[in-house]
Amino acid sequence: MLRRRLCGLSTSIIRSSNHSKPILRYSSIQFHPLQLPHSLNAAVSPNSFQGFHGFRAYSLLSLNDLRDRVPRKQKTRKGRGIGSGKGKTAGRGHKGQRARKGIKLGFEGGQTPLRRRMPKRGFKNPFSLTFQPIGLGRIAKLINAGKIDSSELITMKTLKDAGALGKQMKDGVRLMGRGSEQIEWPIHLEVSRVTVRAKEAVEAAGGSVRRVYYNKLGLRALLKPEWFEKKGRLLPKAARPPPKQKDKVDSIGRLPAPTKPIPFLVEASKDIPIQHLS
Repeated sequence: MLRRRLCGLSTSIIRSSNHSKPILRYSSIQFHPLQLPHSLNAAVSPNSFQGFHGFRAYSLLSLNDLRDRVPRKQKTRKGRGIGSGKGKTAGRGHKGQRARKGIKLGFEGGQTPLRRRMPKRGFKNPFSLTFQPIGLGRIAKLINAGKIDSSELITMKTLKDAGALGKQMKDGVRLMGRGSEQIEWPIHLEVSRVTVRAKEAVEAAGGSVRRVYYNKLGLRALLKPEWFEKKGRLLPKAARPPPKQKDKVDSIGRLPAPTKPIPFLVEASKDIPIQHLS
């Protein structure tokens, strides 16, 4: 744009040099017709250009030069005339299945499509469970910060309210042994799964860990009992684990969230009822 403006400026000056009249009325501003000034933004007032004949005060930017940022490659517009190359049949050819309504995505004319020619790899286990891991060191930090009371039963709802669990808890919580050396007092926990190292560390400190079973609905009732209250529903009953998970849990989860642990030995406490799996 600047080059076009400068070319127009030089052309107008050359044309004005053919007249018999002098180009400038003022002797203070003189330059050769073929020689452009070094700077168009020189310290010359707009009134000084009134003495030029055949010279128009050009601006480097005008309103008719403003336009949007148009991409280099325009979108192909089909059916807009034969000169575009995409008119008439719009690139579909004459007759046939492909020239009319269309075909199903992936259809290759009757031959075996690519998605069926490729071999299968792997599978998705419909019985897989996703547990969110949490270490003993994290629980110890929350106890030291006062967010968890170690004298009461620590359930998954307790960990959720303390901010130790996120949105990845789909089927429960897995207790890990990371930071087990920080557990120096007895604690009682109820989680979905527990590692051998974590269980040994808790029991060495005088505590206990119980693996409890909650299904999807029971886990929601444990973590968000206010949701059932808002909907005007009653809390569901605790569900029994399927046969394949009976050996992986110790008892059925209790609803609403319990505050006291269930002892593993019946002789230790006879006044607390125990829920058996069978």
